Amino acid sequence: MSVIQIENVTKSYKGTILFHEAYAVIEKGKTYGIVGPNGSGKSVLFKMICGFIKPDHGSVKIHPDYRNKHTDFPQKFGIIIDRPGYIAGKTGFENLRKLADIQNLISDKDIKNTLEQVGLQPESTQKVKHYSLGMKQKLALAQAVMENQEVLLLDEPFNGLDQDSVQNIREMLLGFKKIGKTIVLTSHNKEDIDLLCDHVFQINKYQLKQIL
Repeated sequence: MSVIQIENVTKSYKGTILFHEAYAVIEKGKTYGIVGPNGSGKSVLFKMICGFIKPDHGSVKIHPDYRNKHTDFPQKFGIIIDRPGYIAGKTGFENLRKLADIQNLISDKDIKNTLEQVGLQPESTQKVKHYSLGMKQKLALAQAVMENQEVLLLDEPFNGLDQDSVQNIREMLLGFKKIGKTIVLTSHNKEDIDLLCDHVFQINKYQLKQIL
């Protein structure tokens, strides 16, 4: 089953052509890597998939199982694109609780378990404004996965993490892969791509070229 279909997408962003009649299909239960140099359009691609911005031409189609009639943002999707805007004076748990209250799908225990899973202490009283870059990245990962989302779009999920944390998040994603989640991620680290991904698309000459 195709979760996402990118069909003949052309997109310019801030005066720069990023895609021209690009095509790609994301199948359910597979893990995909999107690779390309900085500025090649990886984040813009994710924003188009989520409905935050529109293609200039062509279409991004989301399977009806993941369509939301109330918004362009697909349901059952967890994302990291730009790091979320957290409330600086609140703890990590307090921030996630506020986000979780929007849909009210999970309990405090679920949130605390997710914080532990990504390597943060759920009972910590440390405010987010005092978090390191790596801690903020873990919090972003926690918000992306805490509601047991079926599809994950993760732009540079390992950014700012130390090696032990990288290994922990890799194991978490491999666990998600094993139970059939659909994952699309970007990384400049070939090891991440090789270890995690079933298929790889390279952004090359405004196209999404499948290289694996």
